[in-house]
Amino acid sequence: MTEHLEPQQTATLKRTLRGSMETLREVIRQHLLKCDDDRARLLADRVRDAEDESVADLIVDLDLAEIDRDLEELRDVEAALARMQQGAYGTCTTCGGAIPYERLTAYPTAKRCHRCQGVYEKTYAQKGMSTL
Repeated sequence: MTEHLEPQQTATLKRTLRGSMETLREVIRQHLLKCDDDRARLLADRVRDAEDESVADLIVDLDLAEIDRDLEELRDVEAALARMQQGAYGTCTTCGGAIPYERLTAYPTAKRCHRCQGVYEKTYAQKGMSTL
């Protein structure tokens, strides 16, 4: 139901999403290479005591958190492209209303209109946890 979007608008958003996808893939690849380098360096240094080990664990955890964040964003981009292919892009997944082009330009992976997104964020302040 992308009939509220002009074909030129849809094409522009598709290019934006594809560009984001390529960028994210490269960023993830670079993060993974960096993680491998960090781990090799830590092994070469042979962690010597509990403090060194905790710092090494923290570095690995931070690297993994960055990768998780980027993977989540990549999944959102892929889902938006899939909705586009199915003809559902630009339609709110909650109320079925149209998502304005301005919102999609600012946030191309948006799956909810502004009103429904506000309700969603108030209901689910933390991922997986309802505040009700």
